[in-house]
This record gives sequence, structure tokens and C-alpha cells, in this order.
Amino acid sequence: MDGIHDMGGMDGFGPIPIERDEPVFHAPWEGRVYAMNTAVGVWGKWNIDAGRYGIEMLDPALYLQSSYYERWLYRNENLLVEHGMITSEELSNGKASGGNRETPPNAEEIFEKQRKSRSFRVDEDIAPKFKPGDAITVRNIHPKTHTRIPRYVRSKRGVIDRDHGVFIFPDTHAQFQGTKPQHVYSVMFTAQELWGPDAPSQDKLYLDLWDDYMDPA
Repeated sequence: MDGIHDMGGMDGFGPIPIERDEPVFHAPWEGRVYAMNTAVGVWGKWNIDAGRYGIEMLDPALYLQSSYYERWLYRNENLLVEHGMITSEELSNGKASGGNRETPPNAEEIFEKQRKSRSFRVDEDIAPKFKPGDAITVRNIHPKTHTRIPRYVRSKRGVIDRDHGVFIFPDTHAQFQGTKPQHVYSVMFTAQELWGPDAPSQDKLYLDLWDDYMDPA
């Protein structure tokens, strides 16, 4: 979707501060949000792509004024209500209303799932649409739902650098419409193709793109 989260190539947000010896969490509440995110994720009510889509659907003003873990918190609140795990009233007053609900996973179940591999690579024999060296043009698509194709690369020409193999397609996965497995490639774009003739002629950008994001050039 075309939202404020898609900041690639945008200007005006100022420098990125680099902290020396930066801590993992800047405040205790950030660690708690990280832990809660892990715990509710183990419940399996949504997947990583649906989770990303949840952040993308935040109000643009709220997104811009929120820190990284605040966005996680607001996203999880919305998903918990959407999937019937809590109610809006419980979220507002901080008190459980009771009633029959599914038993949440315990700590050991959470740790066990975290220890398991979570690769999104798919072991299926699916023919690739492209091969290294092929020239491609990125499709100029503007889906209303989740996609991993950034705005700044749409309609641009690139060259397939390598084939990473077969992976879950995030656009359908986020909508619970199937995994639609397909090849993912590292695609090379020149800086001048993306940013115009004033960009450095020797600079290149490599971006991972799925089959459904490209057409032969």
C-alpha cells in the first residue's frame, strides 16, 4: 500500500542519529513491548506479513509521531481487538472482563516456538520466471493492501543479479489468502536509473523482489 511508512527515497526527515554503545532498549517499557509481541505472536492468530500490514495501517500522523516500539504497541493493540483476543473496553480500562477464552501459551511454549527455525523459504519445485543477467522492468502497481515493493523502484529497469530461491509471497500472506510461493531475486539498479542523471554514475542498489513484481524489459 502507498502509506507514510514507505519512506525510501524521501527527503526532509533529518539525519539518522548514531549512538555509540547504543543499548538494546532505551527504556524498560520497550523490552516489555518486545516480550509481549513475541508472546502474542506465538498464539498464531496472524503472521509476520499481517503484522507488518498492521503497522502500515496506523494513522499517518500517529505513525510519524511514534517511536519504533510505540508502533509495535499500537499495532498489537489493534490486532488483539481485531482477532477477538481482547475487547476495546478492556483495552481502555485495563481490566479483563472474564468469560470463556482460549488459553494463552505458557512461557515454555513461547520459548520452544522461538527456538525453532522460522524461515519463509518454501521447499517446492517452482520454475523461475527470470535468470541472472535478465533485464527487467518493475511493475507500476499500487495495491491497497500490503506489498514489499517500494514506490521509488516502480516502473524502473534493473538486471537480475541472483536467484535466492522460492519464498512465501507477502502480498497474499498478509491477507491470509495463501502463500503463493515464487522466486525472489536480488535485482541491481543503477543510482541514475532510480534518482536521475545527477546521481553518482558508479553507484548501484540491490533490491530483493518477487516474481510477481516484475516483467521482462
